[in-house]
Amino acid sequence: MSTVVVASRGTAGRAPWLGRRPAAGRSYNSLSGVLLPLPFSFVKTQLRKSRRKAQGVVVTAKLVPDDEANTSVYASLEDEPRDPKMMVTEADFEESLKNATVRRRPVLLPDDVPEFEELEYLEGSTCKVFIDRNGQFKESLCCDYGFRKGAQRMYEDGVDGQIPDGAFQLGTENFRQEYTAIRQSFRYNEYKIMRSKAPLPGIIGKIDNAIGSAFVSAMAKADIWLEERGILSKLPENPRAVADRKITSTCRKYRAMLDTAVLSNDAVWEREKVRDEERGPDFTPPAVRVIYLGLCYFLDFYFDGRPIQRFWFLETVARMPYFSYITMLHQYESLGWWRAGAKLRKVHFAEEWNELHHLMIMESLGGDQYWLDRFMAGHASVIYYFLLCILFFFNPKLAYNFSELIEGHAVDTYGEFVDANEELFKSLPPPFAALNYYMGSDLYLFDQFQTTNLAGKKIRRPKCDTMYDVFSNIRDDEGQHVATMAACQNASIVKDFESIDETLKY
Repeated sequence: MSTVVVASRGTAGRAPWLGRRPAAGRSYNSLSGVLLPLPFSFVKTQLRKSRRKAQGVVVTAKLVPDDEANTSVYASLEDEPRDPKMMVTEADFEESLKNATVRRRPVLLPDDVPEFEELEYLEGSTCKVFIDRNGQFKESLCCDYGFRKGAQRMYEDGVDGQIPDGAFQLGTENFRQEYTAIRQSFRYNEYKIMRSKAPLPGIIGKIDNAIGSAFVSAMAKADIWLEERGILSKLPENPRAVADRKITSTCRKYRAMLDTAVLSNDAVWEREKVRDEERGPDFTPPAVRVIYLGLCYFLDFYFDGRPIQRFWFLETVARMPYFSYITMLHQYESLGWWRAGAKLRKVHFAEEWNELHHLMIMESLGGDQYWLDRFMAGHASVIYYFLLCILFFFNPKLAYNFSELIEGHAVDTYGEFVDANEELFKSLPPPFAALNYYMGSDLYLFDQFQTTNLAGKKIRRPKCDTMYDVFSNIRDDEGQHVATMAACQNASIVKDFESIDETLKY
């Protein structure tokens, strides 16, 4: 039997509250996920009472054998008087952390989780305790609706910074995962679910429904025939049905609320029209504008009625420009052609880091659930990356111009989405990835892409209390990308760098 001792890494003082002793028949690995079956309000109150200045950390836990602990155990990281029965030194804590084979942050169980489901819920829960850089407790969305999660997402203990396996092994594992997913997409007809949210009008809709239904039905029957003869392995149960059984009623309620979010394509184009008038007719070459408009119309058509999936696709593609710019600047340096772009590489990496967090937010909201969406986004991203590398090779300013168009469209789309769903989003908590990015203690990369703000001696520190704040922050982030891409075209970025160095004092 062990006692759960809760402490906060990087903080001073003592943690004045404890988790529950494991019940008979339950075992917990050292520093693994710990059940904290306390009312959410109680935990929040106790954390505030502790008056600790936790620098953007998440509470973690340590198990101490009962013969070394008593019912009033506290974990201290910095206090010098060390009674082994009452204290855990910082050195011991760090050593245990390094040696732990399984490391997960403690989680808070929502009040509606039955006791017999606690362990099952713990395995997939993301309701982690988060304390921001100001020492304030932050409630996060205790649900993850994404296809990629756990080890495939950042901010999971024991995962961040891991060295990848070889390319063949990674490729094989990904193929197996996606191969099962594509079979499930046909057998369980996820396309019907996708189209039901945005049916096509008139005769086009009837043709689409007839052709699509016939194709999906044929593929499903072929899969069943091959499975019955042992040629294909037995397909796992419908993952959506499994997920529906595992998530709590709170998560079901949040998902239903997210499904009611709306986005009007016509309203977005009205905003786009205003932006075009401000830019003028000669802003971009006709060939580039044709490609840009084609992408926008594709997003309108394919993701109509599915805004979260649309944003996930957009954020997947939005990272590619910064990957390509860094690649080309690296090549110029390696060939000895150009080294003055070193600071540009730093800004572009910070921009890509920002888009990565946007992507993780959309993943956690379920943007990558469907196999066809992932297929489209993955292939579009690779093609887009190489096209931008070629464009940058011949004309870097034109590559930046195209990115400014895309980021401007993102500003208009997120702006409309925020305004149209303000009341809804103010009733939802923020995802965990958003809290880590906007409220964590490491703001170096967040600051580095705020080129125009910093040039104006402004240091941006957005709040992140609700989903409304999250989407508002993303909209403003995209606005900063627009400004940076514009500055890269007219060389004003050089003066911005000089102002940034004067503004930021680390």
